[in-house]
Amino acid sequence: MAFESNEQARAYWKENLRLMLSLLAIWFVVSYGCGILLVDVLNVVQLGGFKLGFWFAQQGSIYVFVALIFVYVMKMNALDRKYNVHED
Repeated sequence: MAFESNEQARAYWKENLRLMLSLLAIWFVVSYGCGILLVDVLNVVQLGGFKLGFWFAQQGSIYVFVALIFVYVMKMNALDRKYNVHED
């Protein structure tokens, strides 16, 4: 991976860190917020016979994490192409 300039490299890593922090924030909100803090509010709703708060605590945060991995891959591929550091 070779950047054309140091400014381009800094801009790339700034966007990369912003993407990672936003995805980690989403994961934190889903796992901690929906699985722990909002569990009583979410337990009013049923999903597949289970209370929604319980589902988020047991499975939902894992599904969201896997989905965020795919989002990260797609966004990073676009970012690599934007800065012309892609591998294909």
